[in-house]
Amino acid sequence: MKRLFAGLILVLTTSLAAFAQQRPLLTEDVDITPPGTFEIAAGVDFFQKAKFPLSGLNGDLTRVGDIRVRTGFAPNVEIQVEGVLQNFLAINTQTTPSPIPLNLDGNSTNDNGDFLISTKIKLRSETKNIPALGFKFGFEMPNSDQARGIGTNQINVFGKVLLQKRFGRTKGKAPRVNIFGNLGIAIMTAPLEKFTQNDLLLYGLAGIYKVSDRISLVSEVNGRLNTRSGAAPLGTESVGQFRIGTQIKASSLRFDTAAVFGLTKFSPRTGITFGVTYQSPNIFKPAQ
Repeated sequence: MKRLFAGLILVLTTSLAAFAQQRPLLTEDVDITPPGTFEIAAGVDFFQKAKFPLSGLNGDLTRVGDIRVRTGFAPNVEIQVEGVLQNFLAINTQTTPSPIPLNLDGNSTNDNGDFLISTKIKLRSETKNIPALGFKFGFEMPNSDQARGIGTNQINVFGKVLLQKRFGRTKGKAPRVNIFGNLGIAIMTAPLEKFTQNDLLLYGLAGIYKVSDRISLVSEVNGRLNTRSGAAPLGTESVGQFRIGTQIKASSLRFDTAAVFGLTKFSPRTGITFGVTYQSPNIFKPAQ
């Protein structure tokens, strides 16, 4: 763990900003997708020893179609939709009896993910000494089927403050380092407890270091933290990840990959993610 933390610090302190939430990172930056354009990212994730306390399932998780779509609604406003088209879990162990009724097919299960709809607002641009400031809020829809053992099928809401600062500016060139962070709160419904919710602290710290015009190194720590003094209700546990990887630009596409390491008891042990991002030209007249 000390080596992972040291690696993150190295990337952050020696670490091109593109647009919006940049794959393979989960932490949100303050930049807004240009009005009149849209950005779509798609990826595949592989996680070893993924844990689902609500269903009692543990196993290797493959996420196919990790979709992130965003469009600039105004110069300082962006609309986002994100979620996973299909999750596949190879079950290694299972709690018996399960905390909830399950409908499983042998030693594997699959289900679509719970999608998020959100709005990001850029409140101020960065200056020489002050970071850019933004705010993101939204909600998670109950698209999954909890009987499949992967999703919670609950409505959750969240809001977080965004900060971003670039460093290493040189004349005529873009900054080499982009550092950004998030801090906020998620209000999650407790699936097994009536009239109960859990308020979790959201956090994220990420860095992007531009090696060249086409290649960037990326790293982050991102997750949520249970704020209760005791154990979190099932389905609302603390989870966190450390990610380190690359972004490679090729024509109008940006390819990415990253290694993933779990930081909490309920996080996947390790994983890897691959993806590609495309940003369209201006296709409609934005709001004034």
